[in-house]
Amino acid sequence: MKRLYGFIAALVIFLGVAFFMTQNNSSNTTTKKEVPTVGILQLMTHPALNQIHKGFVAGLKEYGYIPGKNIKIDFQNAQGDQSNLKTMSTKFVNEKVSLMAGIATPAAQALANVAGKQTPVILAGITNPSGTGLVKSDKHPGANVTGTSGESPLKKQLALIKKIMPNAKTIGIIYTSSDHGGTYNAKKFAALCKEEGINYKLYTISGTNDMQQVAEQMVSQVDAVYAPQDNEVASAMKTLVEVGNKSKIPVFAAADTMVKDGGLASYAISQYKLGKVAGEMAAQVLRGRKTATFPVQYVTKGEYVINTKEAKLLGITLPDDIVKQAQSKGEVFK
Repeated sequence: MKRLYGFIAALVIFLGVAFFMTQNNSSNTTTKKEVPTVGILQLMTHPALNQIHKGFVAGLKEYGYIPGKNIKIDFQNAQGDQSNLKTMSTKFVNEKVSLMAGIATPAAQALANVAGKQTPVILAGITNPSGTGLVKSDKHPGANVTGTSGESPLKKQLALIKKIMPNAKTIGIIYTSSDHGGTYNAKKFAALCKEEGINYKLYTISGTNDMQQVAEQMVSQVDAVYAPQDNEVASAMKTLVEVGNKSKIPVFAAADTMVKDGGLASYAISQYKLGKVAGEMAAQVLRGRKTATFPVQYVTKGEYVINTKEAKLLGITLPDDIVKQAQSKGEVFK
């Protein structure tokens, strides 16, 4: 009988230890599963896209998702290579990430092409998302893709050029022929010029290597240059400005980061804020909000951004009210 009691006691202890080990392993497995992975795909390196990326991570943090603590971020930069976009997007799928984010239209399109219907895709600052087919409509995206869009305040940007350069007869508009956002913004800006009775000329590049030659041709034919939100143009902004400076032709830019790179002035939407709102949307989707009914969010409020060093170099006096507004609410690069 004592042996029987001893056997039962040993069995109870063994089962108790086994149960504890099982529960502990189960708890560890659950903890691992609870840490989501977000794949961020960026088209290339340039200041505007870098700011969107920085803002996206900040948006996640606003909702308590801290990289390295309770969320894993797999950041991939395609460096402008289309084949990299496909490879990196597929990598995210194979990793079974919880959510993907695309910075720039080609990156978002690459993600949407491989994501299927299950993995959420967040757009980070994509121009005209419904026009690219990424969503059915801004109010009702309809599937697993939603995010933020940065529609340039084109009317205010044109008004700014007119105020600073009232005697300008022709504006040169430069964009990349293969960039959806650049083409969309350039043509809308051209339509506004036509409405205002302002002469304009459109110039296209196929990539950054074309900028020097096209810019040299352009500055000999125009009084001012407008550089829209366009990834290749933004990447070659310093080249464009250098060519413009030699002929004393100012470059007005769509983004704050492009003014920092030598543009004279802009009424611009913060690229950082575009990314931050996208990050906040991503956090809400991770918590269960459905992308299909999550409207695309637009950041519409801009601020004046000026480059006083560039103004001095070109011999241009910036209007006092613009300078004051840039100093108080916007940004001034010296």
